[in-house]
Amino acid sequence: MSGWLVTGAGGMLGQDLLARLTADGEAVTGLGRAALDITDPASVRAALDEHRPAVVVNCAAWTAVDDAEAGEEAALAVNGTGPRVLAEACRDSGALLLHVSTDYVLAGDAGDPYPEDSPLAPINAYGRTKAAGERAVLETLPETGFVIRTAWLYGAGGGNFIRTMIKLEGVKDTLDVVNDQRGQPTWSADLAERLAGLGRHALRGEAPAGVYHGTNGGETTWFGLTREIFRLLGADPARVRPTTSDAFVRPAPRPAYSVLGHDRWKEAGFGPMREWREALVEAFPALLESERGGAATGR
Repeated sequence: MSGWLVTGAGGMLGQDLLARLTADGEAVTGLGRAALDITDPASVRAALDEHRPAVVVNCAAWTAVDDAEAGEEAALAVNGTGPRVLAEACRDSGALLLHVSTDYVLAGDAGDPYPEDSPLAPINAYGRTKAAGERAVLETLPETGFVIRTAWLYGAGGGNFIRTMIKLEGVKDTLDVVNDQRGQPTWSADLAERLAGLGRHALRGEAPAGVYHGTNGGETTWFGLTREIFRLLGADPARVRPTTSDAFVRPAPRPAYSVLGHDRWKEAGFGPMREWREALVEAFPALLESERGGAATGR
């Protein structure tokens, strides 16, 4: 057994992880949704038998939060059953499993960063399905299963809040953005780098199995993030106006507080991930180019 297998390889995080592992000289196979249905045990076992990876990273997920409210069974198949199928196949093959999860498994009503051992208390259907996936991985692979929760993820390889704000800045005089939800904007490339490092440490027996929080440091609100986006665009941040979640009623309730603590990384030999503003500055040119399809320059 050797090398890596990445599921959900066509997604934003999957693309960045493939790029990171390839740049690091790792042997890696990426399988997107069309190539591998993680809910199909026969297909998953065939993939592991063919590629014989030492590490499997599950980036496949149902991420349509609002759609999960009306389609929880379908979301559960991908977010709950799929991770169990992968975990059982990894148990039988001896591969490590790194499973990407979300802050939505937590209640979102805290006032201090959530530690990794916080109780699961999701407030919407998407969170419930992701919590089921976490339990499946940790129960099936108590010694070789890793759950990495992330939040407010963005990158150049897919649609996300930051790319949407870049688009809206060009067509809206002002934007009203919620200022009562706090979290940690997280660059997918930074998370990919951390996943690659965690997998290598785990293979050497230097990282204990369990839950880790993969988010950039610091915290802000969607309003604060949008003002920073405008600043990087060379636009007037005052065009972004604060509002409340009540002004944007959606099918799935959102957690008010999604700030995650990072103490567990010390056990694996890592420091915390860098602060979110520093990451955004580095990520911004590629985000701008992806969204506008032209030269990555501000105004």
